[in-house]
Amino acid sequence: MIKRSGSAVWSGGIKDGKGSISTQSGALDNTQYGFNTRFENGPGTNPEELIGAAHAGCFTMALSGQLGEAGMTAQKLTTTATVSLDKTDDGFTISAVHLNLVATIPGANQEAFEAAVLRAKNNCPVSKLLNAAITLDARLEE
Repeated sequence: MIKRSGSAVWSGGIKDGKGSISTQSGALDNTQYGFNTRFENGPGTNPEELIGAAHAGCFTMALSGQLGEAGMTAQKLTTTATVSLDKTDDGFTISAVHLNLVATIPGANQEAFEAAVLRAKNNCPVSKLLNAAITLDARLEE
């Protein structure tokens, strides 16, 4: 079993407070987050963009593996994961993640590409973790 960790520190109230997020690897080290970074586009990060980055990274790596199993090697895979945070009667919920993929794979077969994309979307560990609707657009460039 592999375990990775992230941590958060928060001081103050929800709107006037300040926090920082760190990762075990040090990729994030006391990176600022707060109400203004989450709801008002202030400087720093927020949980939704971190989930988006994690999902994009996981899906793209899983796709590389699926393509390899299908006999294809990508020249370049670029994925953006857009995470939707919606206000509900109970507060907020992450309701959806939309993956947008642009792939450059010389000599790729469209049908095999689409099958690999679907397997990666359904089976990457972050997709399995999220209890949200996960949608995907994938475009193969030549």
